[in-house]
Amino acid sequence: MGELSRTIEERLSDAYASLRLARADGDAYLADIRQSEIEELRRIAANHDIGVPSPDCD
Repeated sequence: MGELSRTIEERLSDAYASLRLARADGDAYLADIRQSEIEELRRIAANHDIGVPSPDCD
């Protein structure tokens, strides 16, 4: 696995964890930010033919 793949997977993992916490705390603003971050990371992954799994909180 390349450096880009590892970085995207790590950042996605962090973003999904933060999204789950934001939703649990009722923080709609932070949830929106994290959702946008996730969408951008997934777009970058797709542009580089990097497959990333989709967690339950999508």
